[in-house]
Amino acid sequence: MAYYNNKKEAPPEVETSIWSCTNEDCSGWMREDFTFEKQPDCPLCQSSMERETKTLPQII
Repeated sequence: MAYYNNKKEAPPEVETSIWSCTNEDCSGWMREDFTFEKQPDCPLCQSSMERETKTLPQII
């Protein structure tokens, strides 16, 4: 890693599959890799969720 004025390099961002809440009033989402169910419910409002993609920092 390169350091410049104690700033770390930003991790690379990749297209990631996520589950996104379908409730318009809720902004809940989670990475698909971190779910245990085939069709999860939103942990914040218990609404159904749908698959989407989002550009997120890569987890190693």
